[in-house]
Amino acid sequence: MAVDTETQFHVLAVDDSLLDRKLIERLLKTSSFQVTTVDSGSKALEVLGLREDQQPEHNEIEVNLVITDYCMPGMTGYDLLKKIKESSSLKDIPVVIMSSENVPSRINRCLEGGAEEFFLKPVQLSDLKRLRPHILKGKSKEQETENTTIISTSTGTTSSSGSNKRTAIAIDEDLAPNKRTRLRFSSSSSLTLV
Repeated sequence: MAVDTETQFHVLAVDDSLLDRKLIERLLKTSSFQVTTVDSGSKALEVLGLREDQQPEHNEIEVNLVITDYCMPGMTGYDLLKKIKESSSLKDIPVVIMSSENVPSRINRCLEGGAEEFFLKPVQLSDLKRLRPHILKGKSKEQETENTTIISTSTGTTSSSGSNKRTAIAIDEDLAPNKRTRLRFSSSSSLTLV
């Protein structure tokens, strides 16, 4: 995939640790993503146009993926995940959770709650290369919702026509497996060796 195409992807990185936020920002920028960083779940909701105590607002920044730390004061990464997935306007944005703690029950809860991946810290460049398919999937869900919903006037029902071919995109050649082995958790399988 060319760099020009990748720069259209915008990632919202959420972590209360300044050091971890700077690390994830640098790795994302190295991977040619646009990045916005915030230090809390409530600030992430503001960037997404969703306030904790108010109705959704128009979101001026298009975010294609949220990557968030699990353990944060106030609102955890899991709480942020739930708020995003409960919002009709944000539910198609892929969410990735990261944590330095390898707690299987926490990992399963996040994946069952809608997280696309669960990364163990420290996050590495090879981990971030796995984000692109989730972003493409999220974008194709958005476009399918916007472009292919047809309301039938005779029956008053809603149906979707056609399928978006982007969901069939093969994994990019940049995603070739590394020679090292590392545990990764994703919603498609409970444990992946990379």
